[in-house]
Amino acid sequence: AEYMGVFKREAETTRQVATNCKVAVYSCPIELLNPETKGTVLITNAQELKSYSKGEENAIEARIKEIVDSGVQVVVAGGKVHDLALHYLNLHNIMVVRIPSKFDLRRLAGTTKSTIITQLRKPSPEEIGFTNEVYLTEIGETNCVVFKQVEEKSKIATIVVRGSTSSIMDDIERAIDDGVNTFKSLTRDPNFVPGAGASEIHLALKLHKYADTCPGINQYSINKFGDALEVIPKALAQNSGVKSAEVLSQLYAAHEAGSKTTGVDIESELPCVVDTETQSNPIRDSYYVKLWALRYATQAACTVLQVDQIIMAKRAGGPKPRGPQGDMDED
Repeated sequence: AEYMGVFKREAETTRQVATNCKVAVYSCPIELLNPETKGTVLITNAQELKSYSKGEENAIEARIKEIVDSGVQVVVAGGKVHDLALHYLNLHNIMVVRIPSKFDLRRLAGTTKSTIITQLRKPSPEEIGFTNEVYLTEIGETNCVVFKQVEEKSKIATIVVRGSTSSIMDDIERAIDDGVNTFKSLTRDPNFVPGAGASEIHLALKLHKYADTCPGINQYSINKFGDALEVIPKALAQNSGVKSAEVLSQLYAAHEAGSKTTGVDIESELPCVVDTETQSNPIRDSYYVKLWALRYATQAACTVLQVDQIIMAKRAGGPKPRGPQGDMDED
């Protein structure tokens, strides 16, 4: 199997292909750091000027030489690459890729099994990663750098989405994101609950029945909690173009009759309900997602209800001076 990391970047150096090579990932720019305090250098003749610039060149060359001696052939930088550093990297035939995104740097470090280095120094053997192939390619008129892993399994892969318009690609991206997150939730809890609003309506029905048994004003808050759960089947009905009130009444009647898996039928052109388990493809939702959605919604509502005072920030300086009113003279 092949595992690839694709980044919309270009190589900074002249080398654009590397195979079976070591990789060093830096989150800092490839340049010498400026001192924290400002200083003034007094140069009196041309020789001192030449020696000063030569010292900077030697310092950068020494840092690059340390990277070369470690066996690294591909350097990934999180910041800009100094022109002088770029010269020495080209001189030693080192491929340099600049990736400013910290998220992409973490992805690349996970793909190559390397450790992100925060300052320009010689990488240790434990911090150096490995990749089977790095090359520059073009995908849909966009230049990309591809890191390919063939021999070892990687936990990270890239899905390339191509389409005629940006809106189509956005829809595909959302669908992929939903699928990946659904699989992620199933790895944590593989249980399902009936979908199409069936779970929410059944919970709302149970809460309404429980509220009738509670004395005092508590039953009003419990009833309102049940009403809030109706938002899912209401949204499904409205998005399918039917009256939500009729759909809710049919759902409550079906659940009162004991059909716990009855949900909204979005494929019907009329207000209609359907048993989610009798379909050729049953409609189900992840239990893990439902559980945390209810927890977070309840916590948010409780946090808002706990606010007993709101302080508004106003402009300083006291009240504005009164101006002339009506027919009053300026005097």
